[in-house]
Amino acid sequence: MEQWFSNQVVIVTGAGRGIGFSTAKLFAQYGASVVINDYDANCADNAASELKNAGYKVLSVPGDVADPQYPDLLMKKTVETFGKINVIVNNAGYTWDGMIHKMSDKQYMAMLEVHNVAPFRIIRASAPYMREVAKQEKAEGKIPEPRSIINVSSLSGLHGNTGQANYSTAKSGIIGLTKTVAKEWGAFGIRCNAVAFGFIETRLTQDQESGEQIEVEGEKVQLGIPSHMKGMITMLIPLGRPGTPDEAAGAVVFLASPLASYITGICLEVTGGL
Repeated sequence: MEQWFSNQVVIVTGAGRGIGFSTAKLFAQYGASVVINDYDANCADNAASELKNAGYKVLSVPGDVADPQYPDLLMKKTVETFGKINVIVNNAGYTWDGMIHKMSDKQYMAMLEVHNVAPFRIIRASAPYMREVAKQEKAEGKIPEPRSIINVSSLSGLHGNTGQANYSTAKSGIIGLTKTVAKEWGAFGIRCNAVAFGFIETRLTQDQESGEQIEVEGEKVQLGIPSHMKGMITMLIPLGRPGTPDEAAGAVVFLASPLASYITGICLEVTGGL
């Protein structure tokens, strides 16, 4: 396999499972040293162990990306272990659906915090290790190392979605952030792109009846989609099926790769045509 990311360091948030884990694994297969974040420490550590056992260089830094103190910790531990940062994938998140007239402020703000504010803080925290280092390389007449940021958006952020006013707003906002970072940091050779996923098979799109939940500030949040809706969504996908986490990961890795070296400030739709 081509070692596109040999001698590069990649941070993937929400990488304990699903799309995040597939993304971390694919980066590792292409030669990167990978930093795995997840809210669930056991999940992050188990994912890191699996990749380490396969012979890859991996660091687990579990924590809540919505914690204002966490981004600085993530950068510090990454640089202490691997010495630098080349790629950041802002993937962490979840859904907390509800109709607008029944949605609480807490429910609305939770989605903005994890999908919008957290990526902003992480990018800001990376500046000393990405922007400033690239700026110094440029000042010294060196060719800057490859550096890029990929933010995860959603089809909901592009078109809205019933029951997801909070999630749709946050995922729309991350595209604006992406385009702004591309403009501000492009002068230093740092690219920033987004991917908007459609219906990808993860625990966020599993049958809601399976009963999986997460806890947010003491409140239980049901994950998944009602089973009757999943069939309807699949019928609308031109390719006729949901995507897999590995297919989603492929789009992210592509945008960070040399194949996308002149692509910045875009949102790539990964939807099977939906």
